[in-house]
Amino acid sequence: MTSLDYAQMFRIDGRHAVVVGCGGIGAEIAAGLAAQGARVSCLDKDPATAAAVRDRLAAGEDPGHAAHAVDVLDEAALADLVGGLGDVDVLVLTAAINVRKKLLDYSAEEFDRVVGLNLRGTFNAVRAFAPDMQRRGTGSIVALTSIRALVVEPGQGVYAATKAGVAQLVKTLAAELGPSGVRINAVAPGVVETPLTAQIRADEAWNRAYAEKSVLGRWARPEEMVGAVCWLASDAASFVTGSQVMVDGGWTAVDGRFTPPFG
Repeated sequence: MTSLDYAQMFRIDGRHAVVVGCGGIGAEIAAGLAAQGARVSCLDKDPATAAAVRDRLAAGEDPGHAAHAVDVLDEAALADLVGGLGDVDVLVLTAAINVRKKLLDYSAEEFDRVVGLNLRGTFNAVRAFAPDMQRRGTGSIVALTSIRALVVEPGQGVYAATKAGVAQLVKTLAAELGPSGVRINAVAPGVVETPLTAQIRADEAWNRAYAEKSVLGRWARPEEMVGAVCWLASDAASFVTGSQVMVDGGWTAVDGRFTPPFG
């Protein structure tokens, strides 16, 4: 491998990036990858969501960005789509769901739904895209996990289990894909202001408790997840694989919410 061009090592000009799950954080990630020079294919189960992000990226021009509706749990449809996308250099996986309930209150259907999308969906997407990356000897995959891959709270058990599972899949895939030149990493967000967390932020005490748990004393904005993903997608992270990058405002770095007195 040639020496890195420090002036360009964060750029991904001319590369084809696929973002699976284009709502909320996924939309900002797609915009960030495009801003760094990538041609972005926006994939989402909801065609309107994918199209809206594609249109935002195009901004009146057509640099090749695309939108496709696909359900990552439909393996046949996913395989058909992948076959028509051409070479993919960057794959970002954001699609996930959460049902907030105590474990003993979960139904079997709810358990299967959360595990299905979060864990099986990640598995399906990597199985669909990684073989061509292996064949070409290059590629970067980034899966979004969560602080819940490391720490839990009541009502988050199944979601936490899936995110921990994705983190372990990332490590195993790093070992298995690395010899072919393909890297895979995870980005673990903390609490982020998205439509999915609107219920929490509407509760003043809950909203404040989450903000204060971060050492930065606030929630994250969706765009604050973008830098880590773009870095992992770029040559600046060429020797980074099997890692989970915490983008959590220090949530998992500190023990509890109490600052003891000094002096």
